[in-house]
Amino acid sequence: MRAARAISLLLLLQARRSMTGAELAAELEVSERTVQRDVLALAEAGVPVYADRGRAGGYRLLDGYRTRLTGLDRAEAEVLLLAGLPGPLGDMGLDGPALAARLKVVSELGEAPATGVRRFHLDAPGWFRTAPVPPLLAEVSRAVWGERLLRARYRRGADAVERTLRPYGLVLKAGAWYLVARPQDADGARAYRVDRLTEAEPLAERFERNEAFDLAAFWEAKAAGFARSLLRESVLVRLSPLGAERLPHLLEPLAARQALDSAGEPDGDGWVTVRLPVESSEVAYEELLRLGPEAELLEPPELRRRLARAAARSAALYAAQR
Repeated sequence: MRAARAISLLLLLQARRSMTGAELAAELEVSERTVQRDVLALAEAGVPVYADRGRAGGYRLLDGYRTRLTGLDRAEAEVLLLAGLPGPLGDMGLDGPALAARLKVVSELGEAPATGVRRFHLDAPGWFRTAPVPPLLAEVSRAVWGERLLRARYRRGADAVERTLRPYGLVLKAGAWYLVARPQDADGARAYRVDRLTEAEPLAERFERNEAFDLAAFWEAKAAGFARSLLRESVLVRLSPLGAERLPHLLEPLAARQALDSAGEPDGDGWVTVRLPVESSEVAYEELLRLGPEAELLEPPELRRRLARAAARSAALYAAQR
């Protein structure tokens, strides 16, 4: 039922361009919270739908995107929204219907059945947060979906750089839009923040897509490399069993994973000592406060003293009679 409803939502947005959550909820006879979940499911499946904030805001599809979903049976519809997740589908025994659904969609779109069909990727954290829509997003989107070269000018430090790009896809990460494209005069794809573009002109000339290009895999590698470049320092921390369990949910995933991989043997109380990568001492202070009494900083000593002062202030607040 959820897949069929999400497809109805997609077709409504395609027909009406933009609709509020309340309008969609009324049309589909569900709650606005259900509409939010269905929008997120569509985006995670590669459909370029996003929340447009403001007085005249609502949900909309990126300009230039069109779909014609026809001929899907129930089993195919139920796995369509998971079609970009072949691993879990295989585990659930649903890879057969998923392949049939993908081939039907590909047939409608007139594209080859390859990973490169995917041109929109959602990196979900921060999805429903307020963020301005880049003014040139519509132009960039038309180039992506029309497979047209894009003449773009963007800011790089104090300089302005102009490039002709082959736009492979768009990524929405925590409210920020990124264009993944290959410059005409260079090898390999790169990521460009759309809000840093000062000009964007889709050209009449089309380009031939590399259908083997995997947008989600490219972004995962790009994001991991960026995260590693930020983690320039480290701190030594003891974690309780609960602290170790919460670490991946409260901290940057790459940092948490590296920390837990460095853990020694638990002591008699089950606590482990880890080397936690951090961006800076200030960031470490904020992150360790979130773990509260489930983490003890061992070094550096200056940061340990600062955390001790914060803990003493908290204890004094709770010790005071109200």
